[in-house]
Amino acid sequence: MHIEPGVVDGAKIVLSYATAAAAAGLTLKMSMDTIRKDGGAAALALRSVFTTLLVFTFFEVFPHHAVGVSEVHLILGSTLYLLFGAGPAAIGLALGLLVQGLFFAPFDLPQYGMNVTTLVVPLYAMSLIAKRIIPTGTAYKDVSYKQALALSTSYQGGIVMWVGFWALYGHGFGAENLAQIASFGGAYMLVVILEPLVDLGVLAIAKTISRTNGGLLLNNRLYSHAA
Repeated sequence: MHIEPGVVDGAKIVLSYATAAAAAGLTLKMSMDTIRKDGGAAALALRSVFTTLLVFTFFEVFPHHAVGVSEVHLILGSTLYLLFGAGPAAIGLALGLLVQGLFFAPFDLPQYGMNVTTLVVPLYAMSLIAKRIIPTGTAYKDVSYKQALALSTSYQGGIVMWVGFWALYGHGFGAENLAQIASFGGAYMLVVILEPLVDLGVLAIAKTISRTNGGLLLNNRLYSHAA
């Protein structure tokens, strides 16, 4: 989902600063929710370290391919959310992307505002959807494939929508640009098929780990119903 250099440039890139600020506000909100309701500041810090390492791995180590206006990555946003919670997932997405840019892909830094918006805003939307489709009496380790698919679809779909927005904002509605957006969207939605399977596989492993072994590292909701 990396926005390629040149897709949005010049004065237009200023908009990304505003959307990144909004994404930062959502990250702060989700992080405060973790502090208040899901383990406190220590849990937020520990989980954020792990999510940052995982996100960096997703971006830099996992296979990724340029398709159309962007790159296709296996980001596993719903997996991060279910295991660690929204706040740590948002911090991990933002910091993992930043570490990659600073040390391995400095040409991506001008697009950081767009990329972090593309990752974090759909995560927040997905967290709202999770509250609606997963009953309060259901621990995350017990979510169904249908629920996992809905979360993955909402997150990956949000990413595709934001990438499409940036491409249209930068290069308009020309036929070539529309074709590149369509090819990216088609390729990226293939991730939707795989991600719920990864979710269920990871959650199956989580079922074999006791809550006490998880400690501060794992989302409290992974093992218990909502308060």
